[in-house]
Amino acid sequence: MKKILFYNIYVAFIFIVSLTCFEPAMGESNDFPFTVGEKMTFQVKWGYIMAGGATIELLPITNLNDKDAYHFLFTVHTSEFVDIFYKVRDRIESYTDITMSHSLRYFKSNEGRSKKAVNIDFDWDKQQAQYSKVGQDENRAPVSILPGTFDPLSVFFAFRMYDLNENKEISIPVTDGKKMALGKVNVIQREVIKVNGNEYDTFLVEPELGDIGGVFEKSKEAKLQIWVTADNRRIPVRIKSKVIVGSFVAELTSYYEGSGSEVSH
Repeated sequence: MKKILFYNIYVAFIFIVSLTCFEPAMGESNDFPFTVGEKMTFQVKWGYIMAGGATIELLPITNLNDKDAYHFLFTVHTSEFVDIFYKVRDRIESYTDITMSHSLRYFKSNEGRSKKAVNIDFDWDKQQAQYSKVGQDENRAPVSILPGTFDPLSVFFAFRMYDLNENKEISIPVTDGKKMALGKVNVIQREVIKVNGNEYDTFLVEPELGDIGGVFEKSKEAKLQIWVTADNRRIPVRIKSKVIVGSFVAELTSYYEGSGSEVSH
């Protein structure tokens, strides 16, 4: 049961960057609802227990296969107390083209209870995604992908390009290298909530994650709810999930908007 709980903490942390209220943006990076240097830090509690934390950030634009690319980073860790039961030390990196139209590469490493690393490479000439385990010779057969397909991390930045309204549903193709699916977000309602003594005007949204594995993996009993601010930054401030062993709440503790487009090579 502990494993189910922390899989859902993991899923929620990934999902918190998915939702903002912008129309799809085109052109240069300064048209987007995020900038290089953006960083979000979260704290998660299971009841009264401090369960862990996570950060999500947009690193300097990098060069991938002779092209500029966005570089997203997600890290998550459990607290020292929770480490005793189920230790998590995960790092996920995602790369997209500079126009945010599709994924280029995805990498995930786990240094917690079990150590492993996986990679997904996107071949847009063939419209395929190739999943592989780092350090192993065996590779799965490539998966056919649709135009505009994202990986399980960058898809949530892609969602940020869309406007949110009550009763709206947003769908974007996504792959974990094993199968294709449509990642969906349902906008439930607008409401005012308090987080750490601060009052926020927010949209409540609920994801439908389908059967994509990896960061999408969750128990069938889980229900995720995410509140994002209804201003033009659309920052996620609270995430709740109910599972068979109880519920947890993750809340934003710090946010840095970012301020530039520094390029590293």
